[in-house]
Amino acid sequence: MGYCQDDKLVNTICDLYEKISKLESLKPCEDVDTLFKQLVSTCIPPNPNIDVTKMCESIQEMRSNLIKLCGHAEGHLEHHFSSILTLFEDNPLHHLNVFPYYNNYLKLSKLEFDLLEQNLNGSVPKTVAFIGSGPLPLTSIVLASFHLKDSIFHNFDVDPSANSVAARLVSSDPDLSQRMFFHTVDVMDVTESLKDFDVVFLAALVGMDKQEKIKVIEHLEKHMSPGALLMLRSAHGPRAFLYPIVEPCDLQGFQVLSVYHPTDEVINSVVISRKLVGDVVNHDHMDQASELACNCSQIHAIMNKKKSIVEEFTGSIEEQLS
Repeated sequence: MGYCQDDKLVNTICDLYEKISKLESLKPCEDVDTLFKQLVSTCIPPNPNIDVTKMCESIQEMRSNLIKLCGHAEGHLEHHFSSILTLFEDNPLHHLNVFPYYNNYLKLSKLEFDLLEQNLNGSVPKTVAFIGSGPLPLTSIVLASFHLKDSIFHNFDVDPSANSVAARLVSSDPDLSQRMFFHTVDVMDVTESLKDFDVVFLAALVGMDKQEKIKVIEHLEKHMSPGALLMLRSAHGPRAFLYPIVEPCDLQGFQVLSVYHPTDEVINSVVISRKLVGDVVNHDHMDQASELACNCSQIHAIMNKKKSIVEEFTGSIEEQLS
């Protein structure tokens, strides 16, 4: 195939990419659902031999195109289910389990909340921003409903149709409708208001290639309040064929606090950092990498201990929704 890569797993991903790229539409249907399920199941198993940053140019180009296709498909999928949810006559948020990946969001949000707790020094964020919230803002909804029950959430998305359906989704909930707000704007045009947030979440698909992602991070660093936390989603190993990678060296002006790579069905890695205060300078990259390796192993140990708690939590939520 000319991809200068003979690894069986990568060849499988290349074959799936070719099939996906030939689809007439990425809106949910049997063919689309089947191909993306195959792609995800191929990329999920951890593989220490896969480092996408060291692959040849043709693989890099294919990966970049595949991430964009995944982003478009994910947008269509969320639009589809958000529209379905708004049809429920009672509170649509009581039926979130109709979304096929809701359980993954429960687990990912719990992991992110645990990481936040470890780095908030006992404080509770008053205001949270989610950049790239989309038509089905499940992270904001889950965090606001189960973990940060007194926090105000501001969701930012460049797509007015995404914000419209998302706002309609939470409008009938007596609590979240008072604590969750939606803004249709490009994050690069948001400046002064970024200083209002204690925590900023950056969605995995805001900035779908390295240069775009770094531009967004630089913009956030320029305008976020010193000491505020930035929570990013990244990818590791074969999962980097689905989402962009954020590395510690990409976070200039931030102190990287921890990096966590899930090994279960939760796809995204999590990177949490703090906006530096004053003239504090980043650690040397080698020293920071060493510290992060230690920190990451500690985080993994903590998360492994909490795994049963997370599963118990998600099971409890699913029972409430059933």
